[in-house]
Amino acid sequence: MNEPATEAATAPERRARRGAATFWSDRLFRVTAVVCASVLGFLVLFFGYELWQSSTLSIRTFGWRFWISQEWDPVRERYGALPFIWGTLVTSIAALLLAVPLSLGTAIFIAEVAPRWLRQPVSFVVELLAAIPSVVYGLWGVFVMVPWLREHVQVPIARRFGQIPLFEGPAFGVSMMSAILILAVMIIPYITAVSREVILAVPQSQREASYGLGATRWETIRRVVLRYARVGILGGIILGYGRAVGETMAVTMVIGNRPDITMSLLQPGYTMASVIANEFTEATSPLYLSALTELGLLLFIITLLINALARFLVWRVTRGEVRH
Repeated sequence: MNEPATEAATAPERRARRGAATFWSDRLFRVTAVVCASVLGFLVLFFGYELWQSSTLSIRTFGWRFWISQEWDPVRERYGALPFIWGTLVTSIAALLLAVPLSLGTAIFIAEVAPRWLRQPVSFVVELLAAIPSVVYGLWGVFVMVPWLREHVQVPIARRFGQIPLFEGPAFGVSMMSAILILAVMIIPYITAVSREVILAVPQSQREASYGLGATRWETIRRVVLRYARVGILGGIILGYGRAVGETMAVTMVIGNRPDITMSLLQPGYTMASVIANEFTEATSPLYLSALTELGLLLFIITLLINALARFLVWRVTRGEVRH
């Protein structure tokens, strides 16, 4: 007679214990998530602080002139970052301009046009390109791309269009053009992979509604699919640009490594990542080492600005979607 009453009395206790366990597990998860996010934020601040501390000698010696000076002379201890900033921006932006149309076209082909039996092999090839180490790209660039580019592209261009500042000077092979092309090849898989996944995530109902209104396949892709997926595609483009800005080894092997500012794509150049990789082990004086570290700080700041701009653009696009 007392067993049902005992069970009824213990049921609220079991629910209370279960609720307490759920409460503490939620608290533990929340604390863990906050700690992980705080650690990542602390690491970013720590990196910036250490770079700043290691760059103080160069900052005190050259001041703001370091950012606009073109001279890089370790013998006389005179350093300026402008040639490396120029080389980084020119190669990354030009590579992005080449890679974006090819990447979007490939992503659209895989997601919307290619037959099902062909999608997986093409996607596998794209992912394989993204997995190749940068030093392998550099070796391919040195032994295959640069000789072919010099003989079949740069020399004819220099002969016909040498009077144009963009193509003036002799054709060396190792040049800004070589760096741009190899960067474009390297970032195409990243932008393609992200864009493909975003396009595949567009609800099928959106396409069917467009076809029901009489739109063609191209009109559906252009006005519906790409519009719906533009935020994710923008994120993929920014991801590719970040890879292009920070790429080191492959660019170092094909750009020529000459700290000059020139409009010609046929001439050698230099990037911030390349000069750090090339000269860091050769920095024999504290000022030399501090100048290279300040270049790293500058590259760190540029990366932060790129990501901030990307977040701002995504926010603008998302805000526009909410309004509509």
